[in-house]
Amino acid sequence: MTSPLIIPMPHNEAMAQAIAKFLDVGIGKIESRSFPDGETYLRFESDVAGRTLVLICTLDRPNEKILPLLFAAATARQLGAKSVSLVAPYLAYMRQDRRFKPGEAVTSREVARLLSNSFDWLVTVDPHLHRYGSLSEIYTMPTQVVHAAPLISQWIATNVSNPIIIGPDSESEQWVSAVAKDVGAPYTVLEKTRLGDREVKLSIKTLENFNGRMPVLVDDIISSGRTMIEAVRLLKEHGVSTPACVAVHGLFSDNSDQHLAQAGAHVVTANTIPHSTNRIDATELLALSVQNFIGFV
Repeated sequence: MTSPLIIPMPHNEAMAQAIAKFLDVGIGKIESRSFPDGETYLRFESDVAGRTLVLICTLDRPNEKILPLLFAAATARQLGAKSVSLVAPYLAYMRQDRRFKPGEAVTSREVARLLSNSFDWLVTVDPHLHRYGSLSEIYTMPTQVVHAAPLISQWIATNVSNPIIIGPDSESEQWVSAVAKDVGAPYTVLEKTRLGDREVKLSIKTLENFNGRMPVLVDDIISSGRTMIEAVRLLKEHGVSTPACVAVHGLFSDNSDQHLAQAGAHVVTANTIPHSTNRIDATELLALSVQNFIGFV
């Protein structure tokens, strides 16, 4: 039987190589570049006929990545691939999950439709679910979600003495409480009021659990970083130690990584999006999920 082939889209080579090594399968190559007018050129350098393909493509900056990804999936099928599936460590377009104002596009559903029509299955890490209970509400292909909370708990237990776990808002409580339970530490949740896409206001209910403890802010995504930056400012204002800021996905728009560093925060992320703050390795969990799917492909 021909073994599966792991193929990275551009800038996903490190994750692809790690998954391929864990699974002891081959890694293929794809050439992709832009013509002067911005259109995409794409060519498989590996023979994909009859192969079970797994494309690796984390979807930060999704507008420049999704169209080449769809071209790759369609081309692979035309070239005779047995199946074509996707590992997207970070899955974009989960924000707009309903029509908040008349005339708005519900982009999460449209991207789910595009990807479901192109791939046989999807593996991702902690998608940013709000009003959806699961990916199956909008994705029609089989999906598997890898949860990074145990990895975060392990990092905190190994690297932080006497921590207190802090969630940025009430929506994070269930997740933050699970991390705190695993670590054996207390937790608290800040109260957040969102004033705009890049402006938030936070407040602390009580400081009684902070005495002598190292604060660890935990969130699933650092995007504009305003929540984390405001949390660092708020804790400093109340005389609390500068916290560690731990997130699954580090998007770091608006140079928020630099702003957090200037505030003195120690920032740690998982390797779902390549960045210098990557300290938490999700490779093994992703590879095991791929292995589960390959077992019945």
